[in-house]
Amino acid sequence: MQSFIGENSKVIAVDFDGTIVEHKYPEIGREMLFAFATLKALQQKGHKLILWTFRVGPYLTEAVEYCKKNGIEFYAVNKNYPEEVYDHNTARKLNADIFIDDRNVGGFLGWSEIWQTLHPESGDFVHQFKNPSAHHNYNKGGNSILKKIFGRK
Repeated sequence: MQSFIGENSKVIAVDFDGTIVEHKYPEIGREMLFAFATLKALQQKGHKLILWTFRVGPYLTEAVEYCKKNGIEFYAVNKNYPEEVYDHNTARKLNADIFIDDRNVGGFLGWSEIWQTLHPESGDFVHQFKNPSAHHNYNKGGNSILKKIFGRK
């Protein structure tokens, strides 16, 4: 497991079923093409990987052990950081820079495309949102589409 996070490194949340392995829940499916090679390369670049999965209990333990057996130890599992204690007051929204999941709009890209998107030509981290203005939680003013549709900002 990596012990540092560099200036250009990110926290990346990774789903298990349908992303690292094919969907066979509750069993573990076959490895998705290039999954572990890409995850290892991301760790070598200094990224912190968090396993973020629906699995709990023995199914989660089995998935974590499967990943360890294939050379991947996660920074955290189903939490923001290793020491986080989950209770009902803890938000389940993970604080990650990037989410890799088969349930994304458009589906799972595939590990080769994920690598090329994040580290083109194996260089520094590069990630560009398709719609950067959508990542703001406030109205910048002007005539918003919501105002036009609903008559308010």
